[in-house]
Amino acid sequence: MGCGCSNLASKCWKPKNNGPMSRAHNDESVETSEATDMPTFREFTLEQLRNATSGFAVQNIVSEHGEKAPNVVYKGKLENQKRVAIKRFNRSAWPDRQQFLEEARAVGQLRNNRLANLLGCCFEGDERLLVAEYMSNDTLAKHLFHWESQPMKWAMRLRVALYLAEALEYCTMTGRALYHDLNAYRIVFDDDANPRLSCFGLMKNSRDGKSYSTNLAFTPPEYLRTGRVTAESVIYSFGTLLLDLLSGKHIPPSHALDLIRDRNLQTLTDSCLEGQFSNNDGTELVRLASRCLQYEPRERPNTKSLITALIPLQKETQVSSYELMGIPHSAAAFPLTPLGDACLRKDLTAIHEILENLGYKDDEGAATELSFQMWTNQVQETINSKKKGDTAFRRKEFGSAVESFTQFIAVGTMISPTVFVRRSLSYLMIEMPQEALNDAVQAQVISPVWHIASYLQAVALFALGRENEGQIALREGTILEEERNTES
Repeated sequence: MGCGCSNLASKCWKPKNNGPMSRAHNDESVETSEATDMPTFREFTLEQLRNATSGFAVQNIVSEHGEKAPNVVYKGKLENQKRVAIKRFNRSAWPDRQQFLEEARAVGQLRNNRLANLLGCCFEGDERLLVAEYMSNDTLAKHLFHWESQPMKWAMRLRVALYLAEALEYCTMTGRALYHDLNAYRIVFDDDANPRLSCFGLMKNSRDGKSYSTNLAFTPPEYLRTGRVTAESVIYSFGTLLLDLLSGKHIPPSHALDLIRDRNLQTLTDSCLEGQFSNNDGTELVRLASRCLQYEPRERPNTKSLITALIPLQKETQVSSYELMGIPHSAAAFPLTPLGDACLRKDLTAIHEILENLGYKDDEGAATELSFQMWTNQVQETINSKKKGDTAFRRKEFGSAVESFTQFIAVGTMISPTVFVRRSLSYLMIEMPQEALNDAVQAQVISPVWHIASYLQAVALFALGRENEGQIALREGTILEEERNTES
């Protein structure tokens, strides 16, 4: 390989010293990275989270777990338009309501830019849910094992290792050293493509308190003996992640250590990394992984030692994470469709023309429901209100359109996302952006993957002066429209 694996093998097949590495590290790094602008931990109602996820819609599921940890994570959007990740546990988890609340509150006190922070929880009846910051750029597992456009670069892999070590050091310093089932799915990437450690792993994930749900081959040996996770167990899991980063595969530690002892590092190292790192850097990373994977917990390094070892290895430190990852930045320009461009320019006339031409083709099932109930006077009045609203909308009589659509919505016989979108645009036309935003959000609750609902939210947010949130909504609309066009 271009990185000189033959030389590397002769240097790093045997760990150099099992004692703790140098603890020299500036503790201020933990302090300066704290996420001081994050909202404080709060308790949510089930209704709030149901609305945020469009009724826990299947389309909003971002991850699911198997029988050992039967819970689901949804993406959602709160009333203030903040995007969140909502973890919904199975009904047998956390039977003790008070224990769940106390654990969530403790984790919810943490605030750091290396974490996907816990924002709140919900504990109504049998329901147990956690609410965290939403990370828009997938997991380490996706980018490392299932990449599509490009493999992760060596410099980015080193950055992941350092940021993860800093996250664990912050947790240790704040009394939350125990992390349950640390693996590549627990590391997520934010809007800037910076890696963060999911806060979910700081809480027990099941009724029986089991801390590992992955293959036993990756479980710390002392956990297999005692059934308890310790701070040293977390370091062992960190070592397995270093192997993941080095190999681009999920290799069992015992097999990896055999390869290291046999000086067979070419098999261990990801071929996609050819020429990207020096012998010395490769030697140090393998040595560090070996020390983390020591059988005896006391022989493993601590988090400060990990940081001290990883800082000198960092490459391309002035290059942003999203550039290293090849991910378009949320604030960067991205290709827009005619509707997306009209929304960015806040060209309400152009948006009106597009919506008028679109009609009601996205209201699936609406016509059938009406045909069944045509015989009632109430439904006939409802239809008339809708027709009046549509006529006023077409004639650009937007005040009248709002009035008629409001009558239609108030009856509640039929739910139409298109009516909410049309009323949203009508509100924008008469300079009522907050009402427009509310309607656009409601349209997305009814139809979670409808791109036009996101686009109208963007326009309303722009009108309210909330530029950053508007850009995010605009990008969401672009992604949803692209996915829709791909499917069709």
